[in-house]
Amino acid sequence: MKLSDLLKSLPYYKMIGSSDPVVLSVENDHRQIADGALFICIKGYTFDGHSVAQEAVNKGAVAVVAERPVEVEGAPVILVSSTKRAMAALANFYYGSPTKHMNMIGITGTNGKTTTSHLLNEIFAEAGETTGLIGTMYMKIGDETIETKNTTPENLTLQKTFKEMLDKNVTTAIMEVSSHALLEGRVWGCDYDIAVFTNLTQDHLDYHHTMEDYRAAKGLLFTRLGNTFASDKPKFAILNEDDEASAIYKQETAAHIVTYGIDHEAMFRAENMQLTATGTEFDLVFPEGRKTVRTNLAGKFNVYNILAAIAAAYSKGIQIDTILSAIHKIKGVAGRFELVPNEENISVIVDYAHTPDSLINVLKTVKELATGRVFVVVGCGGDRDRTKRPLMAKAACEFATNAVFTSDNPRSEDPLAILKDMEAGVQGESYTIIADRKDAIFYAIEAAQAGDIVVIAGKGHETYQIVGDRVLDFDDRAVAKAALASRKEEEK
Repeated sequence: MKLSDLLKSLPYYKMIGSSDPVVLSVENDHRQIADGALFICIKGYTFDGHSVAQEAVNKGAVAVVAERPVEVEGAPVILVSSTKRAMAALANFYYGSPTKHMNMIGITGTNGKTTTSHLLNEIFAEAGETTGLIGTMYMKIGDETIETKNTTPENLTLQKTFKEMLDKNVTTAIMEVSSHALLEGRVWGCDYDIAVFTNLTQDHLDYHHTMEDYRAAKGLLFTRLGNTFASDKPKFAILNEDDEASAIYKQETAAHIVTYGIDHEAMFRAENMQLTATGTEFDLVFPEGRKTVRTNLAGKFNVYNILAAIAAAYSKGIQIDTILSAIHKIKGVAGRFELVPNEENISVIVDYAHTPDSLINVLKTVKELATGRVFVVVGCGGDRDRTKRPLMAKAACEFATNAVFTSDNPRSEDPLAILKDMEAGVQGESYTIIADRKDAIFYAIEAAQAGDIVVIAGKGHETYQIVGDRVLDFDDRAVAKAALASRKEEEK
């Protein structure tokens, strides 16, 4: 594509230089530059792409997009007011506006995004569609899995990925959309057909500062459903009627509103829930009547995720029996209320719960199932929202019989300082502190007796632990298996 053709996607810019090269790729990482690339200078938190503009040209970039003058020889410079906004427009245009040609579902909320996205992926696959999935754990294009660094990649990567999905015949793309991504413009250019809201509870206040700002960031997904109506491709906002934030999101969107819930009247509602350690059964009340839902997923919080997925899939025309068949087949999602098999008659559960509300949800479910004691091993991440640390500790002490506080991903912080913040929320309560996460898991599993439940919370599917500037191999599930094996060996 000629540079002049690509620049038609930008209404205002200043051109320094007169050449009109052919652009073979669009990049914002100077390390990825190859001959024919258009290099976009992005100023990030720790690195400014403007400082390597000439290096990018030396590597083969044929043009540079910048938001301030840069000294470059050998390539034209396109000056814009915001390179992030320009990148979104350029990427969308370069890759042919791929999201306009597929069914796009975005899911936002504090908890439940990953489980809901996986439920939807299975439902649409059951309906015979080729799906794409972008989220916390990985990206999937059909059956191919690709590792990701962020819940929501930046927009250049997204548009490139969506184009690849189209090329591989993906008809429905499902993605988790974080509040960070919405505020930072990572999803500019994405044409969503359905936006799903799971819930809003405290998290990321190190970034958003207030719950009002956090709620407003999530609401951006619903404002971006547009302001028009199209009968051939209607837009839907799928909202949790039991969450107060939904009332605000209803005012912020022009899309068709579809509600789901348990405690309040909703278009899709669960009644007569029966929860067990191995799954859940409930009656689904929906616009066409009533159906029985059977699932391997446990807990009231998962009923919400299932309702959200049912409402979204049904709104896109998937038959209810197809939806329920897919839900019945799903065994679970990695690191989400995941049982660690053992012969010790101890239930060991690994869960990603890393917010006060998600931890409470998991422990409430466990308490309903428990015949013995409930142990919980939990920590808080370093360099993240400090205000939730005492709340996490309080939840652990209130809803478990034996709370064990330990490290999560301490990052640059002193693990003992993080634990001290947690202790501030449980003065006078009974708990155990073991800073080393492996030792904490071993302690809980060795202390448990037959009939007890051990919940290992906070990291879920993660296979690493960030300590200082090191990324160490660490998988709660693997450590739990090792602890169970050690316990069994000691019993011989």
